[in-house]
Amino acid sequence: MKERKLTYHDILIRPIITEKTSQLMAQEKPKYTFEVSKLATKGMVKEAVEHLFNVKVEKVNIMNVKPKPKRRFSLQYGRTRTQKKAIVTLKKGYRITELEA
Repeated sequence: MKERKLTYHDILIRPIITEKTSQLMAQEKPKYTFEVSKLATKGMVKEAVEHLFNVKVEKVNIMNVKPKPKRRFSLQYGRTRTQKKAIVTLKKGYRITELEA
């Protein structure tokens, strides 16, 4: 099977902005949360964030989010989709202004 090279836009799917992640963004060393490709590694995420947002990344933490059971109406059962999240810590003095409100 031929492996496909991921572009920076393929690695970072979308930012995750919630009440909790907004508090992480406001710290002295801001942390930003992204949904990333299931094939992405820490090094790939670091390179993609540095290239797309022109910032310096200090650390990347990655977690796999397991699906949760869902029920629609009373007879249809299913699950939410699995996803991979990355929490990116930037070096002191750097911010991603596009993600802050």
